[in-house]
Amino acid sequence: MIGFSSPSRRRLLQLGGAAALAGLGPWSAPGAGAAIRAAGQGPQHGLSVFGDLKYGPGFTHFDYANPDAPKGGKFSFSAPYWYFNQNPQTYNTFNSFILKGDAPPRMELCFDTLMVRALDEPDAVYGLVAETVEVSEDGNDYIFNLRPEARFHDGSRLTAEDVAFSILLLKADGHPLLSQPLRALKDAEVLGEHRVALQFDGTQALQLALVIATDYPIFSKRYYTAYDFRQSTLTPPLSSGPYKVGKHAVGRYVEYHKVDNYWGRDLPVMRGHCNFAAIKVEFFRERQVAFEAFKKGNILYREEFTSKNWATEYNFPAIENGEVVRREFPDGRPSGAQGWYFNTRRKKFQDPRVRQALGYAFDFEWSNKNLFYGLYDRIHSYFENSEMKAEGLPAAGELALLEPFRDRLPETVFGEAVSPPVSDGSGSDRSLLRRASELLAEAGFRREGSDLVDPDGKPMEIEFLNNTAAFERITNPLIKNLQRLGIRASLRIVDPAQYQSRLNDFDFDIASQRVSSSVTLSDDVRELWGSRAAGIPGTYNIAGIADPAVDGLIDKVIASQTREEMNTAARALDRVLRAGYYWIPQWYKNVHTVAMWDVYGYPDQTPRYLFPVEELWWIDKEKAAKLGKAG
Repeated sequence: MIGFSSPSRRRLLQLGGAAALAGLGPWSAPGAGAAIRAAGQGPQHGLSVFGDLKYGPGFTHFDYANPDAPKGGKFSFSAPYWYFNQNPQTYNTFNSFILKGDAPPRMELCFDTLMVRALDEPDAVYGLVAETVEVSEDGNDYIFNLRPEARFHDGSRLTAEDVAFSILLLKADGHPLLSQPLRALKDAEVLGEHRVALQFDGTQALQLALVIATDYPIFSKRYYTAYDFRQSTLTPPLSSGPYKVGKHAVGRYVEYHKVDNYWGRDLPVMRGHCNFAAIKVEFFRERQVAFEAFKKGNILYREEFTSKNWATEYNFPAIENGEVVRREFPDGRPSGAQGWYFNTRRKKFQDPRVRQALGYAFDFEWSNKNLFYGLYDRIHSYFENSEMKAEGLPAAGELALLEPFRDRLPETVFGEAVSPPVSDGSGSDRSLLRRASELLAEAGFRREGSDLVDPDGKPMEIEFLNNTAAFERITNPLIKNLQRLGIRASLRIVDPAQYQSRLNDFDFDIASQRVSSSVTLSDDVRELWGSRAAGIPGTYNIAGIADPAVDGLIDKVIASQTREEMNTAARALDRVLRAGYYWIPQWYKNVHTVAMWDVYGYPDQTPRYLFPVEELWWIDKEKAAKLGKAG
């Protein structure tokens, strides 16, 4: 999974956040989004883009949270390695909301937002700092009525001035993934000490106000008047959330300490949340070192992202005697568009036939059997594991959206949805490699001895870029097949800082990435696949996709007035992206594979659209005492 410089934004994109990205039951009859239906109806305790709210004004807690969860203890885990696809295995700033520097995971625990998401609903949000929200008749103005008891950690009041200041600051100087979606925001106006209005220009997506309300932090205006927001810093910032930065050592760990007098601890949206007295994130340069720390009990929780480890390495004494247990928790989010992405800014990758041909060299069936122990499924779609995935022939609604772009789209878009080839599992399927050679010949490439040369007579060279040796065993068989095609293919592993720098500067051939979208799409998709994002340093459109048809379909997705419309538009978009062969799709699983020392309690219900263990679990003191880990 891709890591984001802004953890708050990371969670946004994972929601499903990545991220997320179908509710617990059937939707009511399709109609205008609830954010629009709420227009002119007075103060609302929650909002939803499509469909009614599950929780009424008098709800006491979310169903997936245990309001009686015991408090205390420490939750410890190692920083997940997917986080470091674009961040080094350390941190050098606590400012996680700008492009400069690398912040540790989970800084968002320190910052309050206007509202919070319900993780058992696709896009419903409920008030945190904002007690209620009013929507204008035209849907362009959102007035948030703030709770007067909201406070920063120094005891100062959190007011409308702070909210307006924060949003405008992020629009001006925030990380591009935070600033770019705010293009449709005209102003944030203070209407009173506890009343602030967000004013949009009419071009915004239905979800944008909800995104701002739930994923944009509220800063202290007084604090950031004294300190330069644009600079990275290891001085923990003044914040207002349930946790604040505690003990830390760069390159080793960071702790977040629970704020005992947190102003919002008894609100319905917070009951059963934030049960640990401290959350400790440990940093390790190598995966194996992190695993050894877990085996020794120095770390008590581990989500396993490596199939080989899950299948072969959990056989140590603590597993055998029951001190460590393994569990699988369902993951209902779209799985994420994970793959090897081509840098189409480079001439050698600009012909889609070349990109298609290279995809034939990856034998997933062999890899899944021999490297992944059969634990994964192949990704076909940019919206895998969701109703937005295109399948079979386009339905009438999809065709209506695709038809205006027919003259600029390949004919494959209008047939069966493009899917990766299925091999014979031999590791070197001759029929697939033969087809790859045919496509390369059609694109003007030819063999000269052992080399494949381009139309200009230059040997075809490809470098896979990665920042971890864990991908070496997976990439090398692909490289071997490419070499059979006459391509000079290689893998370069660089340190995470250099990896990030090269991605920022578009200095790569092929790089691995996973991006997760939400089940209710918003402006985020512009940052992933839109033409404007293709040229922005630090973009997540690393493939450089710049296609007017993609842009037009993104507009249709964002302008959708019902979930049915959005799903239809997303399927059309999925068809076009897949027919562009911008990636070699990789693999996914729809469960969280977790190993843990048996000291935790957790709710019976796992929220469908996120897996925030640190926020919902607790220490079972009796279990912890039995293992000698009560401290």
